Amino acid sequence: MLLFYLRKLTSVERTPQANRHLAYILALVAGAVNAGGFLAVQQYTSHMSGILSSMADHLALGGIAFFLQGLAALLFFVLGAGTSAVLINFGRRSRLASEYALPLLLEAGLLLCFGLLGGNIEQFRWLAVPATVMLLCFIMGLQNAIITKISRAEIRTTHVTGMVTDIGIELGKLFYWNVSREADPGHFVKADRAKLRVLAMLVGLFFAGGVGGALSFAYFGFVSTVPLAVLLGFLAAMPVAEDIQGYWRHH
Repeated sequence: MLLFYLRKLTSVERTPQANRHLAYILALVAGAVNAGGFLAVQQYTSHMSGILSSMADHLALGGIAFFLQGLAALLFFVLGAGTSAVLINFGRRSRLASEYALPLLLEAGLLLCFGLLGGNIEQFRWLAVPATVMLLCFIMGLQNAIITKISRAEIRTTHVTGMVTDIGIELGKLFYWNVSREADPGHFVKADRAKLRVLAMLVGLFFAGGVGGALSFAYFGFVSTVPLAVLLGFLAAMPVAEDIQGYWRHH
């Protein structure tokens, strides 16, 4: 039963429930990576609004080196999102069962490398810190694009600003006082309670992942990302295994 459920999360045939549940897992992972990454390099890597603002500040104040670091982080986030799109479209064109699992597998591998090699960051901090920021930004872009593609841009896992904005909109609808449905049916305001629940769950899981990631990193260091990599790898394993079996059957 558990394997069947996990397989549906990365299935080519999508359902709204599978999209939501995969987004919940990815939001938890994103929160943990973002918080753990901050403790590692003192910078949040899913917050492109903050990075872009920081770039503007440093450029205005003459901090060209910091501006270039921010630009690199921004470009790697975009590169990660683009890579996710390439992998998904490649899987779709090739009719692979792992269409949506390929970027998850790549994210798992990158997190595993970060967890196993991150302990050397202090020895080569001048190089390792910018490289780590770019790696984490790439991972965040990669992950955000996965669920964006799967849900047709209805769900995102790292864009908390947008999610909180949507929560505010739905709450405004929820508490809006409609004088009478019959008086003006064209302007009757009704909140999308299901959407509100999903958004609240995503924000809550991102926060919970952040708390767990920060505590785990504080106690265990970089190796705390290894369980996250294993989780994502496990989600991707079954469809990838199906494609490998299919390849060997036809060759």
